[in-house]
Amino acid sequence: MATPAGAEAAAAGGGGGGKKKLIIIIAAVLLLVIIGGGAALMLMKKKQHAEDEDGAEAPAAAETGHAKPKPGTPPTFVPLDPFTVNLADKEVDRFAQIGVTLEVGDPKTADQLKAYMPAIRSNVLMVLSHKTSAELLTREGKEKLAREILRESVRPMGIELDDEEDEDAAATSKKKKKKKKAVESPVTQVLFSTFIVQ
Repeated sequence: MATPAGAEAAAAGGGGGGKKKLIIIIAAVLLLVIIGGGAALMLMKKKQHAEDEDGAEAPAAAETGHAKPKPGTPPTFVPLDPFTVNLADKEVDRFAQIGVTLEVGDPKTADQLKAYMPAIRSNVLMVLSHKTSAELLTREGKEKLAREILRESVRPMGIELDDEEDEDAAATSKKKKKKKKAVESPVTQVLFSTFIVQ
């Protein structure tokens, strides 16, 4: 009878050793996974830091949510319905009919602009209605209008662009010591498809 009791004791002792081995193996695997995950995280942070140092384009694109288009890819154009407005001339009634197309880097940005189109059209109409025919008939006036339309077209998206006149004034005055971070506009250019002043 001593044999069966000895066999049970040997089986119980062998089973306890197996459980210890299993716990040690599981702990070793978990330790390897944790170390591997930490190493992968460090490598990803190091790679991202290197990309940030290589070019300042990555932070600007991350802030605005708009990626730079790849070189060689054609831009996307967002045509706006033509604008017909009364001008601010006081001596005579004059009006302008202006067709505007916005150039953006990719179709995703074009879709985002289309979502804000009523606000964009309203802003552009407000800019146009404050212009006189004398301002719009010169090349400089058209270029200034294009800059103002660019600024007003991204304002509904929460992007505030500095006006060039404001930048010139800030450069001449020494009051501003801290340089503002440049904001990248999703609209790269404003193009006129029609421009009639009567």
